[in-house]
Amino acid sequence: MAAENSKQFWKRSAKLPGSFIKERSKVNTVPLKNKKASSFHEFARNTSDAWDIGDDEEEDFSSPSFQTLNSKVALATAAQVLENHSKLRVKPERSQSTTSDVPASYKVIKSSSDAQLSRNSSDTCLRNPLHKQQSLPLRPIIPLVARISDQNASGAPPMTVREKTRLEKFRQLLSSHNTDLDELRKCSWPGVPREVRPVTWRLLSGYLPANTERRKLTLQRKREEYFGFIEQYYDSRNEEHHQDTYRQIHIDIPRTNPLIPLFQQPLVQEIFERILFIWAIRHPASGYVQGINDLVTPFFVVFLSEYVEEDVENFDVTNLSQDMLRSIEADSFWCMSKLLDGIQDNYTFAQPGIQKKVKALEELVSRIDEQVHNHFRRYEVEYLQFAFRWMNNLLMRELPLRCTIRLWDTYQSEPEGFSHFHLYVCAAFLIKWRKEILDEEDFQGLLMLLQNLPTIHWGNEEIGLLLAEAYRLKYMFADAPNHYRR
Repeated sequence: MAAENSKQFWKRSAKLPGSFIKERSKVNTVPLKNKKASSFHEFARNTSDAWDIGDDEEEDFSSPSFQTLNSKVALATAAQVLENHSKLRVKPERSQSTTSDVPASYKVIKSSSDAQLSRNSSDTCLRNPLHKQQSLPLRPIIPLVARISDQNASGAPPMTVREKTRLEKFRQLLSSHNTDLDELRKCSWPGVPREVRPVTWRLLSGYLPANTERRKLTLQRKREEYFGFIEQYYDSRNEEHHQDTYRQIHIDIPRTNPLIPLFQQPLVQEIFERILFIWAIRHPASGYVQGINDLVTPFFVVFLSEYVEEDVENFDVTNLSQDMLRSIEADSFWCMSKLLDGIQDNYTFAQPGIQKKVKALEELVSRIDEQVHNHFRRYEVEYLQFAFRWMNNLLMRELPLRCTIRLWDTYQSEPEGFSHFHLYVCAAFLIKWRKEILDEEDFQGLLMLLQNLPTIHWGNEEIGLLLAEAYRLKYMFADAPNHYRR
């Protein structure tokens, strides 16, 4: 009976990553006195079905839990729906006349993300009377977390004088005969303008040479080399010794950013399959590991934006020419390979790189904020239970994709950004939620919070503050490791 209640709790409370609201069912709340019941294994058993794909479709709707809705409630609900729809028809006319009376200078929309948020909020208000009657969660088509655009994307406010100056500085650097990479890193640390991000990322990753005369030939050679690998190796995906690798890639790709329509297009998924399979067989020490599939997406979006003016999350890639798609695919492969070269011990057998980084995070947090560290110990929360994913996916499951792209501007500007600086970003990210962490007083509540941190509204400003705090921690501790050793 308890298992059924637990399962129903998860069905009712399913939420998107990054949209955690502090609501917990009494059924799943573990009393503080019963510490044995609050172990991670118990938590895992109680929530084993929480991440099953398509389990809603297999639900038995003839079960008693779905037969508790009587005819009176059904009629009342139907009447409420009709009333809400009639209100919807009247409201747009009123709102249109109201906005038309307002001067254009007063119509301020920060970004397309904010507009989406306001639409979602109004929809939620209208659905509230029905919320208690619904057994299955409402899933918006493109929630705010899926918005990829940043402050430089189309639909954003016009660039300020400072932003125009920065863009001009980038263009001067990139067009010089030999680009000064140190200066480019310095300029890129606070963020790269969207217009020059593709070429900047190619240079910072080491994929393109600093000399402008060599760039065109290098791109041509590397792209041909990649498609040479496709011809040589891709057909071997059906061979017995590669079948397991290809099968796992094939399973993971549809789960990559499932809320963004761009990544659900068959053509995009085929591109990702080729990139990941070729990388895996060329790196037999690690092979393919779940989580690597996420690391392709920022590169793919950035190189796609070179050919697309509008927001890319709904863009149909079949509108691009074959040459454009081939360039995007090859560049994504090589830049992802450069990234993974620096963190490959994260993905070798037993993932020792991640184990070390999680241990280092624990030691660092114990010195930075002993109260938070002791709070975890009191409720038997192990850092590996939440920080493994932070290291394995480079916080990509914790942040909207637009924030990841901004974060990677800085990572590529930092020496060992993805391997070393990332540790301090994770520490700053954890301490950012110290109040919410200290408010939770049981194991389950802490795990739920740490796995669903509310970053859905985050943008460049929040990432900038996070990076500033991470830099401060690095400045204090990186050159003095005894500061965080007991």
